[in-house]
Amino acid sequence: MDIPRIFNITESAHRVHNPFTPEKLATLGAALRLEPETRVLDLGSGSGEMLCTWARDYGVVGTGIDMSRLFSEQAKLRAEELGVADRVNFIHGDAAGYVSVEKVGVAACIGATWIGGGVVGTIALLAQSLGAGGIILVGEPYWRQLPPTEDVAKECHAGSISDFLLLPELLASFGGLGYDVVEMVLADQDSWDRYEAAKWLTMRRWLEANPDDDFAKEVRAALTSEPERYAAYTREYLGWGVFALMPR
Repeated sequence: MDIPRIFNITESAHRVHNPFTPEKLATLGAALRLEPETRVLDLGSGSGEMLCTWARDYGVVGTGIDMSRLFSEQAKLRAEELGVADRVNFIHGDAAGYVSVEKVGVAACIGATWIGGGVVGTIALLAQSLGAGGIILVGEPYWRQLPPTEDVAKECHAGSISDFLLLPELLASFGGLGYDVVEMVLADQDSWDRYEAAKWLTMRRWLEANPDDDFAKEVRAALTSEPERYAAYTREYLGWGVFALMPR
């Protein structure tokens, strides 16, 4: 069980596998007013930066599940590095359908809503683990401005324009599901740059170290095309944020 190899390569040096910086993760933790011993479930936990730093800074405890073997191992190493290995647990596995035995104060899926078949299904899945008074966190893209054509939407790695909503529409959709939006922290162009541009140096270093790998042609194609594609499309049209929800 693992994610596609291209992600394990391009994001192998990332601590945060979405358009957030460590500073924005800290802002999110502070915005949620986390109390010590708050139990956190993180579906699609990546390299564990959110759980590990929140355990260090706010005293939370929690569990993360991720399909990437590499990222799961990096998460465990990060927990040891920050001295919180006794407070957080990382599982290499499929988070789809995962429900916590013990109810949690924060149930999160940050940028991996495919786990529940989309936003609606992921919120429904997270709700099964949520305790009374708890908060659901969903990380999701939205359009900063509507792409003028379907081709432009596809250059943003969307299937079509209808895949994402404008920010006001996305916020309204949470209300339609019976949730109050109680906080949000949004990526900006700088944090998008740190997420996307960091991949390019990683790809270049990987190519230098693995010139004869069968996958080198695909990595080379990505490195050649991604800077221009990102600057022309994703950076201009696609937003991303984490939204905190509480059931009404």
